[in-house]
Amino acid sequence: MSTTSLPRQEGAITILGGPTAVIDLGGLRIVSDPTFDEPGDYGYLVKTAGPAVDEDGVGPVDLVLVSHEAHADNLDERGRAFAKTAPMLLTGPVAAKRLGAPAVGLSPWAGHTLPRPDGGGDLTVTAVPAVHGPEDGERDADGNVNCEVMGFVLSGQGLPTIYVSGDNASIRTVADISRRMPRIDAAVLHAGAARVPAKFDGRPLSLDSRGAAAAAAVLGADIVVPAHYDGWAHFSEGRADIEHAFYEAGLSSSLAIADHGTWVPLPR
Repeated sequence: MSTTSLPRQEGAITILGGPTAVIDLGGLRIVSDPTFDEPGDYGYLVKTAGPAVDEDGVGPVDLVLVSHEAHADNLDERGRAFAKTAPMLLTGPVAAKRLGAPAVGLSPWAGHTLPRPDGGGDLTVTAVPAVHGPEDGERDADGNVNCEVMGFVLSGQGLPTIYVSGDNASIRTVADISRRMPRIDAAVLHAGAARVPAKFDGRPLSLDSRGAAAAAAVLGADIVVPAHYDGWAHFSEGRADIEHAFYEAGLSSSLAIADHGTWVPLPR
């Protein structure tokens, strides 16, 4: 692991490894699904690599987004501690109750606004649905497959609109988001086709590579930044699979895969 610092950007995204993204937008530093633990065995999940940049390297954060807190590959112990020191933490209602302060729970399609340090007004964070497994997977009393999971859409005057998928495997859900929010400029898609043999006959719990390409086509985003495709043993598809799927779909020009800790500029 490197302790290299991440200087603030005017508008950019970097993936640190696993699902963890740092998004600099509107003068805010936003971190999604922070995971900073060392590699090791975490019960039925095995972490194979740590992040490119640790908590100290990320520095002060303005907002943390947690798609779900039930699984260690999306919120581990150090990530949880990091999230709870943030001035604002947005997640789903169930996760917010479990995490406690400063977590704020948002149901699908609910929004939360934050003032922007760049003087451009507010940043609006809208929670959007996610399906953490196959469409026909058994659902709990709240209608969730596997567990409660949220995606997020970040928007504001003069800013690119960014979709962060969380652990969503449903193209139908992506299509619904696209209908309700037709202008998505950039997307962070959790790909990697996460699989756990004991769940849903081993079918993917997150987008596989072809699904990520299909989601990109539905969204029409200028830039697609994949995340959640390495660093854990249960990811069944990696960077080469994603690149090939986007190539086959004729969408390579929108795919922005960079080495972890490397900034991808956002469209202006």
